[in-house]
Amino acid sequence: MNERLAKVAAHGQSIWIDVLSRDFVASGDLAGQIAEDSVTGLTSNPSIFQKAIASGDAYDEQLKATALEDPTDIFFELALDDIRAACDVFRPVWEATSGGDGYVSMEVDPRLAHDTDGTLAQAVWISDQVDRPNLLVKIPATKAGLPAIEDATAQGISINITLIFSLERYAAVVEAYLRGLERLVADGGDPSKVASVASFFVSRVDTETDNRLAALGNTELQGKLGIANARLAYKHFAEAFSGSRWESLAAAGGTKQRPLWASTSAKNPAYRDVIYVEELIGPDTVNTMPPETVEAFADHGEVRGDTILDDWREAEQLLADLAEAGVDYDDVVETLEVEGVQKFSDSFDDLLAGIKAKRGELAAA
Repeated sequence: MNERLAKVAAHGQSIWIDVLSRDFVASGDLAGQIAEDSVTGLTSNPSIFQKAIASGDAYDEQLKATALEDPTDIFFELALDDIRAACDVFRPVWEATSGGDGYVSMEVDPRLAHDTDGTLAQAVWISDQVDRPNLLVKIPATKAGLPAIEDATAQGISINITLIFSLERYAAVVEAYLRGLERLVADGGDPSKVASVASFFVSRVDTETDNRLAALGNTELQGKLGIANARLAYKHFAEAFSGSRWESLAAAGGTKQRPLWASTSAKNPAYRDVIYVEELIGPDTVNTMPPETVEAFADHGEVRGDTILDDWREAEQLLADLAEAGVDYDDVVETLEVEGVQKFSDSFDDLLAGIKAKRGELAAA
């Protein structure tokens, strides 16, 4: 087992991997990462499935055999099989941690990001189809997604809330989870069977902010907001999951909705390639990394302690400094949400086009 990654886990942070393909599971590579790199969960998204299905021939036989015609239906048939297989690989982790870890995430159709009813219906459907206790259904943290998150939680479905960029929206996500748990308990449900993570995106925040700072001729504040934003989110997490309201839910069996640091590969080559891992280590958190970042941290990552707890006042001051410099935080995070939803929708459209094209090639052959 890699010593550096094991140290991260020892600080209470779960290491999840941000990749999924049929070959990755079938070859035993995923099981190897669990054993060697302290990996205890997996996330997927439309871009990941697009790359998996487009490359190689792992899906060809199923594509030829399926009786389905609609590319969306075909995608879900393929993806659900991959998700079930990954859940089964992580099942021993889930059992060993009594449901505390070992989760696999699958996202609802990103074209439903602004459709509350459609999102909820598909979240219920995915949960039923996968039928594994260690599944997390991913729902985007759009305004339309918030009531779907609450309703799904109230129905006992475990949710990974994705595409969170702003502190205000993160607070709304936490509130949706707490209300959902309270409704579940009021209806006689068992909250101990519900897990949740809130995926707070990091490096994209720096990319957008750095571009704006460059246009203003300010380099001093570059590369700082992503980490400060995440630290302030953790501050809210620590406050929300304490006190009488949370203690009541915890007594009924409720589990904390852990912050998950997403988009943690460094996009700027000028930054240390593991900066978004090293600076956000701490208890009750998850860091989901692409394989390259896992490999990089295993090679040269440093664990200096619970860095997520570093000076929150400094993080708050950074927001004030950015505003003074002319960077509108609210506009930054709103832009990122709009772009994030669009990128996932575009990837999904590309994925469906790829499925259609590949079926045509296989039929011709």
